[in-house]
Amino acid sequence: MKKYLWVVSLVLVLGLLLSACGGAAAPEQQAPVEGGGASAPAESDTEAAPADSGEAAAPKDGLAPELSVYNWADYIDEAILTNYEKEYGVKIVYDTFASNEDLLAKLQAGATGYDIIVPSDYMVAQMIELGLLAEIDLNNIPNIKNVDPRNLDAPYDPGNKHCVPYQWGTTGIAYSTEVYKDTPPDSWAYIFDPEKAKMGAEAGGINVLNDQRELLGAVLKYLGYSLNSKDEAQLQEAKEVLMAVKPYIKTFNSEDYEQSLLIPGEVVISQSWSGNAANAAAETDGKWAYAIPKEGGMKWQDNMCVTATSQKKATAEHFMNYILEAENGAALTNVTYYSSPNAAAKEFIKPEILNDPTIFPSDEVLNKLEWAEPLGETVFLYDQIWTEIKSQ
Repeated sequence: MKKYLWVVSLVLVLGLLLSACGGAAAPEQQAPVEGGGASAPAESDTEAAPADSGEAAAPKDGLAPELSVYNWADYIDEAILTNYEKEYGVKIVYDTFASNEDLLAKLQAGATGYDIIVPSDYMVAQMIELGLLAEIDLNNIPNIKNVDPRNLDAPYDPGNKHCVPYQWGTTGIAYSTEVYKDTPPDSWAYIFDPEKAKMGAEAGGINVLNDQRELLGAVLKYLGYSLNSKDEAQLQEAKEVLMAVKPYIKTFNSEDYEQSLLIPGEVVISQSWSGNAANAAAETDGKWAYAIPKEGGMKWQDNMCVTATSQKKATAEHFMNYILEAENGAALTNVTYYSSPNAAAKEFIKPEILNDPTIFPSDEVLNKLEWAEPLGETVFLYDQIWTEIKSQ
């Protein structure tokens, strides 16, 4: 899901990328080039166009001159985009969204200009059901071999017929070590218990994610229920918990809370995605830390998918394959502080990130976490409750 800011220097990332061997395979090839280069599409998407401003070569191997990518805010290393443009002559038109629901609403409203989107697990299943995703040809994505088998063939997309993994992570609590130095928040109670929430508000403020599945899911876990609950009584109980602490919540922010709230110290505790908290800690010399509550929480995986309306599927598959190169997978994690599904990337990931248990949790912690699953018709009840929470 989700959700971070590039901070690694351009020099470092360029060094990683330039060290990768091989370029795109010839159009007739279906196997990766030695060194993991992206394979070329089997067919041309469109005729080549002149490079923009003379900075990039004309599109190679029949690739489209332009590709539109719609991703989470602050969830890419710009150097990867720049290098892809320079190496293959394809201009990347890059746009961002703040939540899975925003992404879905945009597509359902008729937006047809996007080629690659990056939805989370449960949203992939919903989009497949709605016919919003194209089937992909894994023969054009040979770097799928780099992905850890545990991150493949997920229930929301059996056989990876529509998507390939991008990044994964957890949702927990980011907290100020200066405020909570003696009592690190190990429970969702620090946000959802009125007495503790009042303390957080008086100490400097609370932020929660502006995301109905994430926020309602966290409350459900706090109450001892599954974050995928379809029980109306449990959902109404979760609503009442949120309404009781809403006066103490300073902000509902899931788009730029790391930069606008955590790093400048505008709040002292926040529901947070793991990578945002890790980056805030790095940016503030340890003034922020991250905890996965003892009640458990959400684990999620974001995925690169091709929209059903895209006219550039082969170029989209080529770009997806490029992202799955080992060095590029590592560059993403070294910048986003999110867990990489790319097993081949681990040798290139910074040791302090690879060995951080809040980024790569132990099996014991993972066993307390749940994937967000499709809700079926219950999604309308979630929508109703969310509207009531936000409007009151």
